Amino acid sequence: MTELVSTIAGSSPRTHAAKRLSILDAATMVFCRDGFASASIETIAAEAGVSRQTIYNHYTDKERLFTAVVKDMTERANATLFATLAAFPERPVDLAAELVDFAAKLASNCLCNRDCIILRKLIQAEGERYPELFAPWRTLGPERAWAAIGARFAKLHHLGYLEIEDPDIAARQFQALVNADLYVGTLLGDKPTEAQIRAAATQAVNTFLKAYGKTAARH
Repeated sequence: MTELVSTIAGSSPRTHAAKRLSILDAATMVFCRDGFASASIETIAAEAGVSRQTIYNHYTDKERLFTAVVKDMTERANATLFATLAAFPERPVDLAAELVDFAAKLASNCLCNRDCIILRKLIQAEGERYPELFAPWRTLGPERAWAAIGARFAKLHHLGYLEIEDPDIAARQFQALVNADLYVGTLLGDKPTEAQIRAAATQAVNTFLKAYGKTAARH
């Protein structure tokens, strides 16, 4: 009997978490498809396979559910970014080539990532009308990414590989250059090929190093 109670008790958190994940996944799809104003809790509940009351029990109202969707996608996007930062060249032998490798991974893993694409579409569609619903993204999103990449550029500057006055600005410019040739296509549903990503990364790094590169590193 004790084992049975333990098993049931142990399964409850998993069931709760599974419902929560199902609601978030369904809400993401419905909000992206229908927009915030047109999306209904009834539709989300049907897609998630739960009752309306279950959604209200978890999130209280549609505004808090939307905010939870934005927060969840932002956190997943950040996790992908920080995993990708492992490819950033710390003490490069060939700075240009290693930055191209990193830029290609950044584009593939982040810009072309499903969560990032959906989040950008939601921001474009709803950001102006409902800016308060994107508070988690403003708090947890791009500024963390810029700071993380900027810190690595600052290290390359101190090691003598780059000449940078403001690493945070350099990080924003680097991301903008990497995204420049791919951004519109991804918004329209295109999936760039590896060759296209590589070409975009190469062009971005060439332009970036013309602004911030040094002829030789200090040792």
